[in-house]
Amino acid sequence: MKFIIKKRPKFNYIEEGKGEPIVLLHGLMGGLSNFDKMVDFFSAKGYRMLVPELPIYDLSIINTNLTAISKFVARFIKEEIGESVTIVGNSMGGHVGLILTLAKPELVSRLVLTGSSGLYEKSFGDSFPRKSDKEYIKRKTQEVFFDPDVATDELVDEVFAVVNDRMKGIKTVMLARSAIKHNMLKDLPLISCPTCIIWGKQDNVTPPEVAEDMHKYIPNSELFWIDKCGHAAMMERPEEFNEILYQWLLKHNA
Repeated sequence: MKFIIKKRPKFNYIEEGKGEPIVLLHGLMGGLSNFDKMVDFFSAKGYRMLVPELPIYDLSIINTNLTAISKFVARFIKEEIGESVTIVGNSMGGHVGLILTLAKPELVSRLVLTGSSGLYEKSFGDSFPRKSDKEYIKRKTQEVFFDPDVATDELVDEVFAVVNDRMKGIKTVMLARSAIKHNMLKDLPLISCPTCIIWGKQDNVTPPEVAEDMHKYIPNSELFWIDKCGHAAMMERPEEFNEILYQWLLKHNA
């Protein structure tokens, strides 16, 4: 389903459904459409689904880092929602969720991580030496998924456009480096809210040992695996992902 993007003075976002708020945070090379099936499923289950457009390319050069994006999400929660939320973050979005949960624990009632950066990952931003070669970009995009067909022509076109836009390319690299620099290992034990970790067994961007370490060091966490699945489980295996998350949310009713 194509959702209407609400355009506010400070924020652009999708909002569907009514009930307990869940905020979905996309990754560095991701976008609002990554969560289409999640929004459909959970809005029908009585949740208020919100997907903000993260200011990946709108920050000043000096402020292009994950901490600045986490502050943006904090403002979004305060100004547009007005109560604590469940955060669901994929890839860089998970990393932003970790930073936000530590900095503003009163805003995050539950945290959900899938393919999250924060410990170590293959840096997507630095990996395009042949950025003008569209077939090469297609192969690199396909590597994110277990099933290469998930990398649709539309998705490949989006990635190709980003890496070939000079300023977007620079900011993508800056954020990828920010993610590597901002290692969360020592901070994970300080996260106190219930945390759900859902990971593709064949994730080769943030490999399975990342999920295992997050589960090990985040005190109140549970780890769930999805087989035959890569870095973006909510896109590649949406039915399984949604059912795991739904049951977990019922168990940890906020």
